Amino acid sequence: MSINLAAYAETEALAPQLPEPEARLFAANLHDLIGIAIYPHSISAVQSSLFFLGRDAGRKLLGVISAEQSILGQFSGEAAPVTVAGDERTLLLCSISPPNAAALRSLLPFLSPRTIGLERSAGCGDRLGLATPGHVRAIERSAMAPIFAQQSMRENARTGRTPQQVIDDAAWGVFQEGWRYGYGADADHLKVAADIDLCLGSGYTLFTFDPGDHVDNNAPNDAPRDILRKLDALPWELLETAPSDLCSRLADKPIDLGDRQLAISLEDLLRAAAKYGPAVAHTSRMYRHLAQAAGTRPFEVEVSIDETDSVTTLAEHVYIATELKRLGLSWVSLAPRYVGSFEKGVDYIGDPAEFDRSFAGHVAVARAFGPYKLSLHSGSDKFSIYPIASRLAGKLVHLKTAGTSYLEALRAVSVLGPALFRKILSLAAERYPSDRATYHVSADVSRMPQVAALSDADLPALLDDFHARQVLHVTFGSVMQAASLREPLFETLRSGEETYYKMVEQHFQKHFDSFQVS
Repeated sequence: MSINLAAYAETEALAPQLPEPEARLFAANLHDLIGIAIYPHSISAVQSSLFFLGRDAGRKLLGVISAEQSILGQFSGEAAPVTVAGDERTLLLCSISPPNAAALRSLLPFLSPRTIGLERSAGCGDRLGLATPGHVRAIERSAMAPIFAQQSMRENARTGRTPQQVIDDAAWGVFQEGWRYGYGADADHLKVAADIDLCLGSGYTLFTFDPGDHVDNNAPNDAPRDILRKLDALPWELLETAPSDLCSRLADKPIDLGDRQLAISLEDLLRAAAKYGPAVAHTSRMYRHLAQAAGTRPFEVEVSIDETDSVTTLAEHVYIATELKRLGLSWVSLAPRYVGSFEKGVDYIGDPAEFDRSFAGHVAVARAFGPYKLSLHSGSDKFSIYPIASRLAGKLVHLKTAGTSYLEALRAVSVLGPALFRKILSLAAERYPSDRATYHVSADVSRMPQVAALSDADLPALLDDFHARQVLHVTFGSVMQAASLREPLFETLRSGEETYYKMVEQHFQKHFDSFQVS
């Protein structure tokens, strides 16, 4: 074995990352020593011990080489003696289990999620837990701070994963690629306090509150008597105010938004309170629960009101921001319901010029009452508006993606296993009418290309077809719950992982390029 590799391990503090040529040489030396393939960028050393990720017969393994029992005792694996530069040490080959992931995070701090703050950021949802290496490769050439672990409880239920598995899968991907610059973990679309506790215990750092169930979408068009009735029913004790106080603060008062002035009429204010008052109260309850449960642990909050039927006006945005601020909440990002349509897996549907004008107003509110970032939910593949968001918001923007990594997985399967892809597409077409119920999509199965008439070489192009793309996007849960498809899907992607990583990298690089600093 290389003497240099032995010397590299002889350090108490975290050793610097190995340069590319040296990392590949050391990986080759480790392969010769223990007989399994090594991911070069994973090689790390701390406390006189060496850590790396290997692959043997399609299975990933954590490798630990050390003479320190205090280190070895933290991991569970198969032990064997090895000789390194004439010294006897112990080799542990360990499964990538939750306990081993936790032990590794305790020794390599860059594997633990952190808060991101007001950095321009991107959430890289990963429904299969395999995409992080591709995300890392794209992030490396971008101006974005990454959130590699991001999943909603709804998606976890459909894929059969837990919040802890999402964190661990991201950490193993970070370790594999040697990303040492920090990443966040987003507990996405939380609706109840119990899920806060579950995600906090798993190590999440960003908590996205979704009070959408408490938004009254009828308020903008209700008759005045109905608005007054709804105002009477608001939880004023939780809001810690009274109607008269609210009106004296905001009604018909000039509001300085920097590049513009805004005055909210009494009617618009009352409609905003009727529409969003219950959501503000619910968000406040969730926030206070999180703050108490987190104690001294740092955390960040995003407020998501995007999954609603009616557009968030500037007056409504001001109402939400001023009320949350008055209640003592602090948030890093907010997702209004923008103009136009943000459907899953496809480009923005609407007038980009109208989005430009509207988004500029939301940016002004976010700067005046924050600053905080504006979050683009269902944000994947919205290439026509990324330049607008980047130009207007600068660093105050967060891109949130979820299913686009899964779609790239299916693109990889269409290349690596065409017969399997055809089966997945058949089930997706069958399940789409029911699976689409909880998603904002407009694809029509009858308008998909006739798959039977397509050659295997033509299958990848289905991932660029509007209707096929959305049908595949929202039926991931049905695919994951089909025993005949789940394991073959994972096996295909694991055996062809570099094909998948490359597709994810290219697809996300296309996203991130629109947010590069000029």
